Parts: sequence; structure tokens; C-alpha cells
Amino acid sequence: MPNAITSVRDCAGLPSMASTPWPRPVRRHPSMLAGAQMSEVKDAAAKISPLAGHPATAAMLVDVPRLVTAYYTEVPDASVPGQRVAFGTSGHRGSAFRITFNQGHVLAISQAICDYRQQQGIRGPLFLGIDTHALSMPAYASTIEVLAANGVEVMLAMQDEYTPTPVISHAILTYNYGRASADSGRADGIVITPSHNPPDNGGFKYNPPHGGPAETDVTGWIEERANRLLRSDLRGVKRMPLNRALHAATTHRHDYLNAYVSDLGRVVDLEAIRGAAIRMGVDPLGGAGVHYWAPIAERYGLNLTVVNEAVDPTFGFMTLDWDGQIRMDPSSSYAMQRLIALKDRFDIAFACDTDHDRHGIVTRTAGLLPPNHYLSAAISYLFQHRPRWRKDAAVGKTVVSSSMIDRVALKLSRKLYEVPAGFKWFVAGLLDGSLGFGGEESAGASFTRFDGTVWTTDKDGIVPALLAAEITARMGHDPGEIYRDLTRDFGDPIYDRVEASATPVQKKRLAQLSPQQVKSAELAGEKIQAIITRAPGNDAPIGGLKVTADGGWFAARPSGTEDIYKIYAESFRGADHLRRILREAQAMVDVALAAPEHSDR
Repeated sequence: MPNAITSVRDCAGLPSMASTPWPRPVRRHPSMLAGAQMSEVKDAAAKISPLAGHPATAAMLVDVPRLVTAYYTEVPDASVPGQRVAFGTSGHRGSAFRITFNQGHVLAISQAICDYRQQQGIRGPLFLGIDTHALSMPAYASTIEVLAANGVEVMLAMQDEYTPTPVISHAILTYNYGRASADSGRADGIVITPSHNPPDNGGFKYNPPHGGPAETDVTGWIEERANRLLRSDLRGVKRMPLNRALHAATTHRHDYLNAYVSDLGRVVDLEAIRGAAIRMGVDPLGGAGVHYWAPIAERYGLNLTVVNEAVDPTFGFMTLDWDGQIRMDPSSSYAMQRLIALKDRFDIAFACDTDHDRHGIVTRTAGLLPPNHYLSAAISYLFQHRPRWRKDAAVGKTVVSSSMIDRVALKLSRKLYEVPAGFKWFVAGLLDGSLGFGGEESAGASFTRFDGTVWTTDKDGIVPALLAAEITARMGHDPGEIYRDLTRDFGDPIYDRVEASATPVQKKRLAQLSPQQVKSAELAGEKIQAIITRAPGNDAPIGGLKVTADGGWFAARPSGTEDIYKIYAESFRGADHLRRILREAQAMVDVALAAPEHSDR
């Protein structure tokens, strides 16, 4: 069945890999640039679709009946690499139209997880959640059939309500509290979501008993087992009819919503928000938390308006993202046009993506905050207003997040824990309280409770959103103003990320780059201070390399979920300097990838 939505790279107008051995990047997230400076770098954004920021037309909407039909009728061929199960940094994702997310994939992954649980001796309940993508409910049904047939004690939401990713993490940790790591009765979880990906996508994530994203060795085991099942035409998959599965003795209902909402007062100062009568607006972007916000407002007496309560699997209410696609990305100024237009109605406004594990903060003073700006402001505030946190609790960031965070952490006299991309690297620190905060440049974050104990070990979009209101209430300034104060102390950096298509071979070569392959001694006219391929915080490979000078840096790495590579860059010297960094970064990558292929052996 043909795909109703063009791929990202086609929409971006990128040249063919056959005609161009290493294509020039296309800007994906110009919203990461400060609003006042965006015009200075507009020449680099030539690939932005003219439709970006405009409402979708009827012709652009996914045909949901055809999509669901493709889920059931298209059969993946495990001999075709693109149709196999593939866990990236955020689980397995794909589209039923492209035969990358179909019933065969879901049945195989579900059985593989059951086999993994048996191998690991995990016999506690499995908390199962879904988002609002059209493929999530069919995948939910397939998963339940397999879990029940394997005798897994599965916890479903009341009335099959949508369940955000952080709510599943919270449920796992709450159940496992006080249980030893060797306890076979510990719980784990599955979230069926492709995050903020387009409406024709589906996704599948596994969270082990620690409540966070599964480690690479875990997802690798599940991926290999699932593909073995696909190759055997699903022989070995246990399954029972859905009606029987729903009424099985091992299938239970759990009140996710009230368990999560009733606990929020232990991580965010909701009394301060209520006392200051902060006017808040929230756009759930049609996602899994759509029915959580009203109970939050009611329980805590908040002046909070849900500006859009629609649940529409076509997501036809969205404005189009940078490439003319529908994408529920709360960090994209193009996708967030509706809420940005309402900013003056509220003291603070926010949105979350489809599974509510990412946040977008809209202020009256600055509009939509770039993720790095809000992370910096949130870290500055939290470590000065959480006196019960451990004195040695560190600040967690990824190597591709802003160096503004480094400067904030230094002023706070807090250790910086810098790790590769992927929230899984923050799990252990959030669990034991050695991290007070963990955040990614892609607008994903979580932090510990007031008493320094774990809240979630997966990204939580709801809590950072409410924190923006707490900051506004307690400081009398919104996070945009807090960030502006930080720039007076530390400088005003410009940050950007660009992307281009890459073959699997090219991605592998980029992931294996060594410092010796960078021949230049300078970056944008400044002496290179460091070239790293391993993260300073945990010595884990970053899957690429990062080059740092006094006034800026860049990092290049392949995507873990798409056939693209990414170059991240930041300058404390201005827009011209940033452009020069990006040009030189691309040249360094070109030279490195043209070097002898010793790293491919």
C-alpha cells in the first residue's frame, strides 16, 4: 500500500545519495536560535518548506482507515533490512504504509519482551500505556493478545485511557519502591508511541524495572529475538483472541491518572502557583496527556486553560513543521504557531508532545523558548530552590546540549554530568539522587522530588511545564526573563542543529570517527581545546565526535532512529561565528569520511 505522507528527506528536497556522496545539511530546528537572531542566519534555512507554520490542508491528512488496514494486511519481510525490527534511541518506530510498523512487528516485539522477562526472572506486573497515534490502538490490542497468552500480569488504564510515557515510568517506580533489585516481583512497562513523529507512524518502547529507557544490550536482545521470530513467520509467538485476553485473570485495570496527578505536589510547588494566581494555558497537541490537565487544575486549584482538547488521529489541527509535515513537536516554532499566537492571554503557556515526554514553554516576553534556554533557566532555578536535594547532586546534560548549562552549573558549584545523547544515561543518577536534573537539547527532561528522591527515570513533559509556572509564580519573572538574566552573566550563545541524509555505511563511519581524523588545529579562528569521542561524564562513546574551542563547539553524530546525520553547533561570538563553525564542521566531517576506511573493519 503506498505511503500517504512523503518522507522527511523527500520533503526537505535533499539531493539523491546516488548523485551526491555526502549531501549538505538541511536545517531542521531553526527555532533553537534566539528569536532576535534568526534573521541573521536565514540564508542557512533555505530548505524550510513554504508551508511551514501554516495549517494542514485536507489533502495532507493521513487516511486512517487505509493506515489501519495496512497495519493488519502488510506483512514484514525479515530478509529486507528496512522491514526488520530496529530499536533506536527511542524504541522501534515506523509506518504501516512502509511495512516498518505492522502487526507482525508488534507481535514479534511483544513475544520477545515476554521471552526477555522470562530470561531475566521478571514476574511482576507490566504497566502498558498508549498515545493517540492512529496505529497505537491496533498495536495495543496486538500486544495485549501476546501478553495475556504468556501469562503476564498486565496493567491497563481505566477505560483504556491514553497514558503518557512519564506516567508509566512513575507507575513502575512506585510499584518497585522498596523492592530489591533481585526481587523477581518487580514491575516493568511498555509504551506504544512514536513520540512526536508524523501521524502515519507507530512506535514501541520497553522500560525495564528501573523505569527508564532500556539499555542498548536490552534492546539489542529484544531486537534480535523479534527478528528471529519474524524470520520464522512468527512461529513461537503465543497469542489469544483479544476478548479472551481482556478477560484473562492476568489482565488488570490501574488508575494511572489519579496515581500520577495526586503525587505531583511532591515534585512541583503547586501551592505557590495557586497562590500567585498564575494564568496558564496548555496545548496537549492532541496527545496522551489530553485528559490529565483538567484533573491537575481541579485537584490543585490552578487557573489553567486547556486551549485544545481535540483528539484527532490525523492531527489536522496542527500547523505544519519545518518540512511541511505534521509533527507534534513542542520545541518547533512552526508546529507551535497556534499556542504562540495565544501567548498574551496567559502569564505562561506550555505544550507537550504526543506521549507527553517533551515540553515546549511559551512566555509573554520571549515567545517559544528554545529548549536549551529553558533547560538553563530551569537548572539555575531548581538548584537554588530545592534545599533538600543532596549537596553533591549533579546537573545532567547531553554532549550536544548548550554550553550555557556548563556555565550555570559552574556558578552553582554543581558537578556537571555530561553523557551521550539518550535519556537512558540519566537513569541511574535520577534513581539514586546523585543527579538532581537530567535534560536533553531535544526538550526532554526530568528532575527529582523536593526530598531528592526519584520522580521518573524517563522524560517527563508535564513536570517541566508546571515548573515553568512555579518559576513565574515564585520569581515574579517568567523563564524567558530568567534566561535573559543568565546571558548578562555568561554571554548570549546562538545554537543550531542541521541534518542531512546518510546511508547506513556512512552513519557507521561517522559513529566511529577518531580525534586523529580531524586535521585542523583551529575551529572558526580559535585554537581547538578538545576533540572527544567519549562523554566526559561516563566515558561512554558519543557515537561521533565533538570539537570545542573557547568561543564555540560542534558535534557530529548519526541519528539512532533515521537514516540521517546531525551536526550541532553553538557560538558565544555571534551569528557570523556560528555560520563559520557550521561550514568548518561540515568540511571536517567531509575530510574525515574521505579518509581511509580503517574504522569500518
